[in-house]
Amino acid sequence: MPARDLPSGLGPAFDVAAARRAGVSRKRLRARDLERPFHGVRSVSGASLIADAAEDAKRAYPRSTEIARIHERAAQYAPIMSENSFYIGVTAIMLWGGPLSQDLFRAVGDQSPVFDPDVLEVAVHHPRRAPRGRGIHGRAVRPHLVSMVTHPVSGLRLASPSSAWATVGSVLPHPYDLVAIADSFVRIARPPHGRPWAAVPTPLATQKQLTAAVLAGRRAGKPQLLAALPRVRTGSASRTETWTRLTLIDGGLPEPVLDHDVFDDLGAFLACVDMAYPQWKIAIEYEGTHHNDDGQWQSDIDRYARLEAAGWLVIRVTRAMLFASPHKLVARVRDAIGRRAR
Repeated sequence: MPARDLPSGLGPAFDVAAARRAGVSRKRLRARDLERPFHGVRSVSGASLIADAAEDAKRAYPRSTEIARIHERAAQYAPIMSENSFYIGVTAIMLWGGPLSQDLFRAVGDQSPVFDPDVLEVAVHHPRRAPRGRGIHGRAVRPHLVSMVTHPVSGLRLASPSSAWATVGSVLPHPYDLVAIADSFVRIARPPHGRPWAAVPTPLATQKQLTAAVLAGRRAGKPQLLAALPRVRTGSASRTETWTRLTLIDGGLPEPVLDHDVFDDLGAFLACVDMAYPQWKIAIEYEGTHHNDDGQWQSDIDRYARLEAAGWLVIRVTRAMLFASPHKLVARVRDAIGRRAR
């Protein structure tokens, strides 16, 4: 029986019991065109399971099979989730599009990844019993500590953004990532200068909600969460921008202004820069991989020319500088401030 003969109502991933009730034979369920990602689940080989809700993650990590794998596995497990269970922890963070590095999900040599993309974190509210099974890390959590919601696009049940953030305080290897996730959840995006606000997405959470989640009760990682809260900002557009900002601050430099519009002396708009010290006309721009595109590269050259013509100094930050030589970044910005402040 070819895959097209499966009942259309089953979808690309389905509960075996539901398939049997729909008349699918045991022989058909053993066919090679069906994968067995979890006990009691079948998934049509090659079918796309990543919902539109994952579009932000796919854009942020275009080459990351690990990030896509988390979304796929979550969709595959959903048919057999109990109505009281939901995704939590790093799994929930990634399903909300949180900006964790793909390197955390990759093995390096003989070293296991920090987070296994094939293992989903699934929770229930205490006193229910935590889910079990291959590929599942089950947890029972106190109801007042974690709120369960339904994702507005994928329909998956998971911890709310603020609750999910409060569950990863003790597991992230670097404190900057805790801030970066919060920054992404509370970000108040701005349309390009002069364009309407209609298409600007609503933030996933507010700083007030993050604070309430942390203060809801005793939890692992609370000291790390409390330390991160005052560092959260609504204007950071990416993980690397958060890391750049915190690197500069922790290097003893003033906090830069985020998402700053620059105008010339006549009031004409020149550019919106990632970070800036307006009093010294210093702009800081992170050069992500999307800047390698020919069109974007030319656009950047034109932007920088306009800024420099208006007396601005542009400091371009690369991945190598930020993560391998942060002291060089701090020294470069400190030197620029010193020269401009004279």
